[in-house]
Amino acid sequence: MTSRDKHRARRSGRKERHAQRAAPPKVNPCPPGQIGGQYKPLSDGDLVAIFETALRLLANLGMGETPDKLAHALIKAGAVQAGDRLLLPETLVRSAVATAPSKFTLHGRDPGRSIEVGGQHVHFGTGGAAVQTLDLNNGQYRPSTLQDLCDFTRLQDRLTNISWFTRCCIATDVEDTFQLDVNTAYSLIRHTTKPVATAFTLAEHVSPIVDMLDIAAGDPGAFAQRPFLKAHISPVISPMRYAEDAVDVTFACLKHNIPVSCITAAQAGATAPATLAGFLAQSLAETLASLVMVQVIKPGHPMVFSNWPLVIDLRTGAFAGGGGEIAVLNAASAQLSNWLGLPSGVAASMTDAKALDAQYGVEKAMTSLAAALAGGNLIYESSGMTASLLGASFEAFVLDNEMHAHTYRALRGVEVTPENLGFDAICEAILGEGHFLGGAHTLSAMERDYFYPQIADRDTPKTWEDKGAPDAWSVARKTAQTILAEHHPNYLTPEQDREITARLPIL
Repeated sequence: MTSRDKHRARRSGRKERHAQRAAPPKVNPCPPGQIGGQYKPLSDGDLVAIFETALRLLANLGMGETPDKLAHALIKAGAVQAGDRLLLPETLVRSAVATAPSKFTLHGRDPGRSIEVGGQHVHFGTGGAAVQTLDLNNGQYRPSTLQDLCDFTRLQDRLTNISWFTRCCIATDVEDTFQLDVNTAYSLIRHTTKPVATAFTLAEHVSPIVDMLDIAAGDPGAFAQRPFLKAHISPVISPMRYAEDAVDVTFACLKHNIPVSCITAAQAGATAPATLAGFLAQSLAETLASLVMVQVIKPGHPMVFSNWPLVIDLRTGAFAGGGGEIAVLNAASAQLSNWLGLPSGVAASMTDAKALDAQYGVEKAMTSLAAALAGGNLIYESSGMTASLLGASFEAFVLDNEMHAHTYRALRGVEVTPENLGFDAICEAILGEGHFLGGAHTLSAMERDYFYPQIADRDTPKTWEDKGAPDAWSVARKTAQTILAEHHPNYLTPEQDREITARLPIL
């Protein structure tokens, strides 16, 4: 081969290497479901002390305002009436923990989008009941609408790091609660095949919505055989009392085999102790009271143990969604739930920032990474939420989806193998071209081990300036606008849509 031929071969090889580096990875280096549990804010002794305090609270103080139907079931199972409170003995609580499934499948209508909940597997999703939306066009907050909910559902359907979708906003333009519940559920099943979740205002709303889910599933009773929607319920009101309407909803959901996420949302210093340890003990007791309720009504029914520690700013009394306290509390909650062998649900990324700014980035990254490292199975509120859960943002969905990829990559950790240690590759580079660029070992790692962001900017300052100096918010806005312009899924057949519309008040 002549020197000219060798030069051409080198140039051709460089072009191939550049093209390979520019191409997207063939294998996702950081898929959802990575393993957490590396961060343990509580020692083994701490875990025991908190759990034993929770058991004492339930046995000696018990629960107030227990509805008659639930009280009858609990007393039959071993609870003790003490005046106007119902005591839950330790044996009853431990029996519920032992009976509850440690893992279960959260189904998507598309089986390929189902996820396994439990163990130390981490999945980011959504939650919240924002009453305001950060307008995608003018950047101002306004009341959330049913159209916003449809658009949020369409958007996240394309965001692969969001494992499931709970309605993130309330359609404030729908005043009737039955219409609100029906149209919320309809928006979810029409616009995504991921696992979804919603809330029911009243128990009597459950059956007609299940009829709609059966239509989507293909046959009467089909939904109960493979439920692809779970219910978010708050059957316990802090401090230490049951909520009648939510308890009624729980009975109705269990009757129809709807998986439940029973959420405790105490606030430190307001409805629970300000000390972090005392807060964790009371909040654990309250979530255990929900677990006892579910397992007494229907033993073995899947329940996400959603012990969500919330914090208020003790100077003002306002809810604080971001900060070190809420980061460590939710991480500790995940650790406690996983230690008990229960599918854990915690909340993170509930930033207090109104704009997508430095405060937004710090609070979201810190709280979500802590919850993930602690092994929270389902991390709620982690996508799209702003303004202390009062707001939801399309741009935030896009940015948070990319943030989750970085978190999943951090959870994946370092794989130490003879190949990865690279002894031969190091020798070859040092004795050869003196660098690792373009080497087979490097290209293999590039395909397998690295995540390449689409929103975050890695250009030089000059290149960035030549592009108009875009910030992350503007890039995320364009991305969201493009998805919403192009992605108009309808996962219901025309026949299913006509049958649902004929039966229910679809707006």
